[in-house]
Amino acid sequence: MLESMLALPLEKQIFLAVLGFSWTVYLWEAYLSYRQRRIYRSTTRVPQELGKIMDTDTFEKSRLYQLDKSNFSFWSGLYSETEGTLILVLGGIPYLWSLAGTVSGRFGFGAEYEITQSLVFLTLATLFSAVTGLPWSIYSTFIIEEKHGFNQQTLGFFLKDAVKKFAVTQCILLPVTSLLLHIIKIGGDFFFIYAWLFTLCVSLVLVTIYADYIAPLFDKFTPLPEGELKTDIETMSQSISFPLTKVYVVEGSKRSSHSNAYFYGFFKNKRIVLFDTLLEDYSPLNQAGDQGADPEGHDMPSESKVKPKNKKQGCNNPEILAVLGHELGHWKLGHTVKNIVISQMNSFLCFFLFAVLIGRRELFLAFGFNDSQPTLIGLMIIFQFIFSPYNELLSFCLTVLSRRFEFQADAFALGMGKASQLYSALIKLNKDNLGFPVADWLFSMWHYSHPPLLERLRALGNVKQD
Repeated sequence: MLESMLALPLEKQIFLAVLGFSWTVYLWEAYLSYRQRRIYRSTTRVPQELGKIMDTDTFEKSRLYQLDKSNFSFWSGLYSETEGTLILVLGGIPYLWSLAGTVSGRFGFGAEYEITQSLVFLTLATLFSAVTGLPWSIYSTFIIEEKHGFNQQTLGFFLKDAVKKFAVTQCILLPVTSLLLHIIKIGGDFFFIYAWLFTLCVSLVLVTIYADYIAPLFDKFTPLPEGELKTDIETMSQSISFPLTKVYVVEGSKRSSHSNAYFYGFFKNKRIVLFDTLLEDYSPLNQAGDQGADPEGHDMPSESKVKPKNKKQGCNNPEILAVLGHELGHWKLGHTVKNIVISQMNSFLCFFLFAVLIGRRELFLAFGFNDSQPTLIGLMIIFQFIFSPYNELLSFCLTVLSRRFEFQADAFALGMGKASQLYSALIKLNKDNLGFPVADWLFSMWHYSHPPLLERLRALGNVKQD
């Protein structure tokens, strides 16, 4: 079989190799998910070592939730892989490029306006992806998340949100792509350096403005009210010289009861963002009997009314400080900078290899482009398909590194004297998010960017909650 494949023209070999690797990755992922589903199905009782940190009811709820998510992931993954294969085999990419040319031609832009045609192609491609992905997203939100008590959205709110996300994405994607293609066109022999510098600048700008100008288009951000929690956060930040400027609470409860926290900003302008669902005394989900009001007492629009949970969720103030101690540990230990450096080194390498490969006509022939070599299509072929083996390996290495960083950040919080509070916070967050604490070792090794709960608790030591 290998000999017969090698006898084929190079473009056919490339095409078959891309399809073969894609399905190999899918089958590997399906195998890992199968191993994890066996754990979900067979582990029906709380393991003895978990008896003190998880009750039977929560354990069963988390088991069923994760089982439903795994089953959904299998079918959505199978659909996605089949769709991608059919697009390649049936010539969907050159067809869409031709269609984009027809559309742009009707507005007076001929074949010489490659960037214009590229933008039309990108718009059509993202629209196709959004439409075909919408039923899966609706099912995930209104069947699985609703069934297990996480969804807080109405269908109208969800659809308006989807349209808004698509519009905002296009407003960012199209001008950035246009400038990138222009840089590649005029950059000469060293265009890959200019392209890399451009994408670096874009990524830094987006990280800087995201929470101030983009995220508020979708969620309400309010300053954390003056009080004990804000004072303690500022004091803790000062103790490690974290240049905190603002603390926000984001209204995550209008979408989901999942919780989170993060910080952002560069240099001396750092901000901390807390989801309202993380705050035990702030979350609308804990306000049973007042589900139509926000934490400040104002009526909420019907499309985003929250459904209070039966049990109180979120963390108390000392636990929130412990969670932030973990997050600040990432900053103090340089994890954020290290991730940026790794990302940019990878980006530079990819642009360099792109510069080496972009002139190979066989790559375009392999995907049905016999008469032209559009730059955008070259970017898609090389970054998405040719680099896919490298991307898989890099993703695994970054997952391993992420777990290492998580242990280090936990140790940092421990060093701040917050081991007991972080211990209890991790247990609460696991319960609130219905995380299943038992994992297949191979599935965990390949997928978990955060260590499993038990491993993190053991690393914190056998501390007792206050």
